Amino acid sequence: MAQHGRIRDLFDEVEQAPPDKVADAFDRLTRMLSVHETAEEEIVHPYARRKLDNGHGVVADRLTEENRAKRLLLDLHKSGVDHPQFWDGLAALRTAVSAHARSEERYEFARLRARTSAVERRAMAAAVRAAEALAPVRPHPGTESATRNLVMGPPLVVMDRARELIRKALGKR
Repeated sequence: MAQHGRIRDLFDEVEQAPPDKVADAFDRLTRMLSVHETAEEEIVHPYARRKLDNGHGVVADRLTEENRAKRLLLDLHKSGVDHPQFWDGLAALRTAVSAHARSEERYEFARLRARTSAVERRAMAAAVRAAEALAPVRPHPGTESATRNLVMGPPLVVMDRARELIRKALGKR
């Protein structure tokens, strides 16, 4: 849940950035959203499916929301921060991400907290941190399951991070 607050802060940062800093702020937001969602998909959602009444339904709804947000984020990335529709797209993304976060907090996280011990939550937090360290840093719609993330994640991480290094070396976004 603390990361949800950080994501809200990053949206603010993008919206308030001077024109020459928008791209860097948007990259930080993209990285955070991509890493955060991957870790939830690999660790939190599978656990919720097992522990919660109607866990499959709760998680299915969250995955639908995540896929929509990933598609919006990918569209923004493809068009770039200089595109005339960037700010409208960012507003749509913020709305989708905020609604998704509220739903997670209400229907998944609060219920998980009530059905898990402190030891289970600490173990889950450690697993989330490990998943984040190996997560892709760009949105990849269609990978909203733990299995797809585990199978496709490592090659996507290598591609994402290599792309970042090449762009940085060339001085491009």
